[in-house]
Amino acid sequence: MMGAAGLTEASEVAILSANYISHRLADAFPTLYASASGRVAHECILDLRPLKESAGIMAEDVAKRLIDFGFHAPTLSFPVANTLMVEPTESEDLTEIERFIEAMLAIRAEIAQVESGQWPRDDNPLKHAPHTARHVSQTEWAHPYTREIAAYPVPGLRHAKYWSPVSRVDNVYGDRNLFCSCVPIETTSER
Repeated sequence: MMGAAGLTEASEVAILSANYISHRLADAFPTLYASASGRVAHECILDLRPLKESAGIMAEDVAKRLIDFGFHAPTLSFPVANTLMVEPTESEDLTEIERFIEAMLAIRAEIAQVESGQWPRDDNPLKHAPHTARHVSQTEWAHPYTREIAAYPVPGLRHAKYWSPVSRVDNVYGDRNLFCSCVPIETTSER
């Protein structure tokens, strides 16, 4: 439907966007599998593996924290464990790409606070993400970071905030204890 020219342009924009993100985040999150010139194709694989040792932070923690910034997390731990595969599509405009970069740099600054010991490895915004409206509005707040950091890690979120309806779930428990919430077949009427 796009035609040859449209498909070429879409591919060029996707490649340009991935390289832009890779370049802008290089100091905070190195890119795996870049060429000798530092270039990538239509995706960049951000290497978060060193953060496990330095801060106890995993790619899953960053992915969950991105939800607090209003982003659906990129592909997690593929093709390498503890990485994020960022694939900006040709439909993402520069404003949205810059917003993503701002979120990732803010997350890296939060990780630095864990690395420096300002926040504990097990009680920081990344380990408790995503933060629900219910969580940040509870009377009791026992975390070493503020409710504001939990809810509004960057100023722009005060004007347009996505609130996750659920907090973090135990993925391993869920994977090992599957259950169906479907209505039993015998209770449905025949058509």
